[in-house]
Amino acid sequence: MHEIKLPSDRQLKEFLIGKARSLSDTKTFHRISLIAFLAWIGLGTDGISSSAYGPEEAFRYLGQHHGLALFVALGSIFTILIISTSYKQIIKLFPHGGGGYLVASKLLSPTIGMISGSALLIDYLLTITLSISSGADAIFSFLPPQYHSLKLTVAVLALILLILINMRGVKESVLSLTPIFILFMSTHVFIILYIFFSRSSEMSHVVTQSAADLGSSMTQLGFFATMFIILKAYSMGAGTFTGIEAVSNGLPILRDPKPVTARKTMNLMAVSLSFLVFGLLMGYSLYQVKVDPMKTLNAVLYETSTNHWGHLAGNIFVTVTLFSEAALLFVAAQTGFLDGPRIMANMAADQWLPKRFASLSDRLVNQRGVMMMGGAAIVVMILSRGEVSLLVVLYSINVFITFTLSQTGMVRHWWQCRKTDKHWLKGMIVNGIGLTLTSFILISVIIFKFSEGGWVTLLITGTLAIIAFRIRKHYYSVKRRLQRLRVTAMQKFREMSDRKKVTSRMISKLRYKPEEPTAIILVSGFGGTGLTALLKVIENFPGTCSNIIFLRIGIVNSRNFKGSKEMEDFKETVINDGKKYIQYANQLGYYARHFWTIGTDPVYEIDRMIPRLIHYIRKPTFFGGQLVFSVRYSFESLLHNHTIFMVQRKLFKRGLPVIILPINVPD
Repeated sequence: MHEIKLPSDRQLKEFLIGKARSLSDTKTFHRISLIAFLAWIGLGTDGISSSAYGPEEAFRYLGQHHGLALFVALGSIFTILIISTSYKQIIKLFPHGGGGYLVASKLLSPTIGMISGSALLIDYLLTITLSISSGADAIFSFLPPQYHSLKLTVAVLALILLILINMRGVKESVLSLTPIFILFMSTHVFIILYIFFSRSSEMSHVVTQSAADLGSSMTQLGFFATMFIILKAYSMGAGTFTGIEAVSNGLPILRDPKPVTARKTMNLMAVSLSFLVFGLLMGYSLYQVKVDPMKTLNAVLYETSTNHWGHLAGNIFVTVTLFSEAALLFVAAQTGFLDGPRIMANMAADQWLPKRFASLSDRLVNQRGVMMMGGAAIVVMILSRGEVSLLVVLYSINVFITFTLSQTGMVRHWWQCRKTDKHWLKGMIVNGIGLTLTSFILISVIIFKFSEGGWVTLLITGTLAIIAFRIRKHYYSVKRRLQRLRVTAMQKFREMSDRKKVTSRMISKLRYKPEEPTAIILVSGFGGTGLTALLKVIENFPGTCSNIIFLRIGIVNSRNFKGSKEMEDFKETVINDGKKYIQYANQLGYYARHFWTIGTDPVYEIDRMIPRLIHYIRKPTFFGGQLVFSVRYSFESLLHNHTIFMVQRKLFKRGLPVIILPINVPD
């Protein structure tokens, strides 16, 4: 009887997520980056999918004044072009990415940037939840009523599937969803072009009728009431503009040269979204589409425009088109999974969120961010029961907070550069118009949706901002104390060095003594923690460790994983940190050497290096420092890692001694 061999945890992980990527391979960045077409799919689905509800929402608010749809359509196109153009300027100014969070942080203030980032995070969370819920609604509209009770379960399972796909990698997740995007674009471009060509003789009539409706509305209602109807419909269709900012947020995942790829992607998004919005709104007007409580306006339009194709052909095309629309709504959640974790990583790197959210997995993905966004979306999905009507109210407020802050920052930038940049006026005009439009939409959406539940979005965003402020305050306090710890340690080293009076000639004669014990000190960057650990080893174990080895694991995160040049600079920093530690050990008469590597998981990297170290060192004892605070802080376990304890367990399994040194952080 053969023994059944169960897969190890690592084998199961590789099966679900994939094998680790090599950081030493210079082609890794090229392989995982997105060309403009794939970026259009991965980052543009949020905006493109809004054509399933944005134009309809605007058309519904026109009420009986359907002839005014032309003005709403033209206003929407103008807004799309202005916002996309303004974001091209942001991409040019910030070629390494960051989007609304970085723009507000650099051009206004870090605190305003944090508010912008918090708003974006909630927006992307709602993007994921609303997209999945809308997709589930659309798919279950094809099924008999008895199956509708399974809708929430299917939506949650779809979220779990997207979490797993995105944990494999950005490019893999985009490639797997490409067929759905292509099907959607093919069917929708075809039907819109068909409508235009088949009703081309009536296009001039639509323009004439729109002008007539505008005149009659002004006569009956007055100028201001007519403008109110147009502007309300325009602002209520604001969901159409969401997703345009995704390219600037996702710049780090684009193919080099990133700014060029980003501009191409932005052009694809702006043209395709403008075409869809204008085509659908004009289609509603051409066919005088009436609201059907059992169907979307798009479904009514597609059925009406194909009813003379023949029953079978028309039904097949409408079914495929609506199915692609439903499926794309699922895919639209991808934008939230791509950009949400990246915003979290940027905020974590700036210490507004726990630092662990800046770390990457061995697949070079912000897996913690993906899991957090996905997990939060599941919670929101369950609490809201997947009700699209409720989620739509919560949606679209936050993205316009970010839009408005970004435009404000850019306007301020152009004004400050007016004496040094000859193109400042052009930039000021574009961003000034963008600021006017986005501010108007933001105020309108808050007013019209506040009492319907929009206040919940503002409350959640405000709560997140308060939490982020407290986290930053804690990290800042700890940073100041660690700086004092570093100064104290360096002063103590100077005093000990003065007493020992080790000369450069004596240092040159230091040699490794294999027969004597060796202290292997685990260090991160050069700072107070590592220096204090070295002092404790020397003071607490006098004469027992003649050799000192510094083991440095350079942790690759979202901040330094931007390209080959950045990685080379990071390696140089890691090497220089080791050299500094060696100099301090040498000054006290100890032989010292530095072993280093870079990776995403310090525990795994240390475990991988052990065979190499054991081959070189006969009598090793491992030392690692752990910060100890005099007062226990709330969220402490989330804000500070306890890597040394995980390393200790790994080394104990190998039979190697590990001593954890308490590093008391001064008050």
